Amino acid sequence: MEPPFMSPPDHGVFLVRRPIAYLAGPDVFMPDAPERAARKIAICEHYGFHARAPVAESGTVKLPPWERIFQANLVMMEACDIVIANLTPFRGASADAGTLVELGWFGGKGRPVYGYSNDAASFASRSDAHIARCPDPVAGMEVEDFGLPDNLMIPGLLEEQGIALVMPEDGQSRDFACLDIFERCVALVAVRHGMAPV
Repeated sequence: MEPPFMSPPDHGVFLVRRPIAYLAGPDVFMPDAPERAARKIAICEHYGFHARAPVAESGTVKLPPWERIFQANLVMMEACDIVIANLTPFRGASADAGTLVELGWFGGKGRPVYGYSNDAASFASRSDAHIARCPDPVAGMEVEDFGLPDNLMIPGLLEEQGIALVMPEDGQSRDFACLDIFERCVALVAVRHGMAPV
């Protein structure tokens, strides 16, 4: 079990607090993104910890829209203890690029990283299918085939934390919007951090 999260000292006493999870993923692009974020946050609350999702922009810094979003996400990430990333393939054979940056940011900070995918297929099989539709820029390029769910660096980072990428146990891929695999991931995170459903 991971050590508890501690609040700054209050009169010299550290208080144990509920961890805050950053919910990374391409869910932000979905037409019902705010409602979806609210459902995911409610699931996390049920399992005993807080969560935040990068849906709405925050702050009043006068920057171009994309820079404002980037800065707001960084502020939100800094305020979170762990990341739970939706690593379901997005617009290609692999996970969303922005989500992977966020996953690496948390890993680089030494904060716990967790992820899930609704896709049961291997990275190699998805890559082959993608190449058939959109050929590589150079013919004969190698397809990474270790039987892993994504590029080896992704499951490698997750497994270094002790929990592998959470995927459909029955081998059946889910619809992108399905939340049952997310909830299973949240339940595992709760156990790891000593949280309990409320």
